[in-house]
Amino acid sequence: MIPARLAAAGCLAPEEEARLLAASAPDEGVLESWVRRRERGEPLAWVTGTTTFCGRRLRVDPGVYVPRAQSEELARRALSLLPRHGQAVDLCTGSGAIAACLAGSAGVVGVDIDPRAVACARANGVAAVLADVADLPLPARAFDLVTAVAPYVPTPSLGLLPSDVQRYEPRRALDGGHDGLDVVRLVLAAAARLLRPGGWALLELGGDQDQALSLPGFDAVRRWSDEDGYLRGLAARSAG
Repeated sequence: MIPARLAAAGCLAPEEEARLLAASAPDEGVLESWVRRRERGEPLAWVTGTTTFCGRRLRVDPGVYVPRAQSEELARRALSLLPRHGQAVDLCTGSGAIAACLAGSAGVVGVDIDPRAVACARANGVAAVLADVADLPLPARAFDLVTAVAPYVPTPSLGLLPSDVQRYEPRRALDGGHDGLDVVRLVLAAAARLLRPGGWALLELGGDQDQALSLPGFDAVRRWSDEDGYLRGLAARSAG
């Protein structure tokens, strides 16, 4: 049975995954190939080509970072801080998950350095551009909100990630440098330039990374944690 095969391969929710695979596969041959891919550890979202984020069905192409459920809190907080008909930038947009959530309330631009991610985000209806966070072709003081799920896993900790994540998911989307904050610092510098006075930057973080960050150009900081008390993110307001 498929659930038993998935359980033997180490899947944490074999019954649920088996139901999803069976419901999504167009025929038995495709289903069997999908099960084999999942047994090898390939991300479920790559196998089926889709995932659900904040209740939205999103396309996720092979090679593109798979959005995590834990990032939904960042999206919800961003929505609460974004003015109606405001302007937002989602840096390191990946599949465009967060940008797609914001798009119903504002004008949103997604930015990523990976051409595969940009193509995927565009397929999800996001106005995405290919660019480096350190060299953004965007106007200063033009945005009310900047969001980012930047790579923030410290390089020495990459080996602690699940083996299938290490084997399949793009390292560029995970590796944040020695302390995990190399790209996060670039995001904050970009946000300080892009935001209007009073605008907000929201970033996903972990561990005690908030204590290692300097926040020049910002005059208010809010942190949030998950139900177990672990840091999950930070919101900072532009001083202008």
